[in-house]
Amino acid sequence: MPQLFVGTSGWAYPTWKPDFYPAKLAQKNFLGHYATQLNTVEVNFTFRQLVKETTIQNWIEQTPPSFRFGVKAHQVITHIKRLKATEEFLPRFLATIAPLASAGKLGPVLFQLPPNLKADAALLKDFVALLPRTLPAAFEFRNESWFSGSTWELLKSYGVALCVAETEERTTPDVVTGTFVYYRFRKPTYTDEERSDMVSRIREHMAAGRDVFAYFKHEETPEGALYAVGLLRDIEKK
Repeated sequence: MPQLFVGTSGWAYPTWKPDFYPAKLAQKNFLGHYATQLNTVEVNFTFRQLVKETTIQNWIEQTPPSFRFGVKAHQVITHIKRLKATEEFLPRFLATIAPLASAGKLGPVLFQLPPNLKADAALLKDFVALLPRTLPAAFEFRNESWFSGSTWELLKSYGVALCVAETEERTTPDVVTGTFVYYRFRKPTYTDEERSDMVSRIREHMAAGRDVFAYFKHEETPEGALYAVGLLRDIEKK
């Protein structure tokens, strides 16, 4: 049965009090409370540092079995090496998040490419060939030169998902390339009509048997978290 996972990019925001977090809740208890409202989170600080095993174990202990952690790939892979010569660092990075996979709590790993990295089919093919077939991987392309049928077909051939990212400047084509779909809703506000369209599209994916991961933008204000709670509630309505 297809599953729906909705959350935000990050959770450690004291300014989400009191609209999302209770006013007197200690920050060390944020994740536990978050997990009572939402069932996934996109971890962004893995982009800048390798996460410690003790941190991973704390996450596992503070969340229910059904919770999933989406993880952004380290910048060494995507921005420094730019997908080239990652044979040594990629396994090192994946080893740090392996405990999440062992606990059944690993969501997609997001490879977010820099805006100045233009389409290079050979580069992408060589890189995705290095990824373990069991890894739920998604790619976010931030240069429109990647938006083409050849890119989508390459992702499909390896079972890799396209991250459909929506910002005020650019929206990724809503194309299905993997067994699950990945949305990043990055606009600061959404109209009722836009949220209704989200619900319809996600229901289409689930009807087709696809798991859905959807993440709202992390901000100092709690709007993204509240949008996420609302989306989860609306889709679960019969």
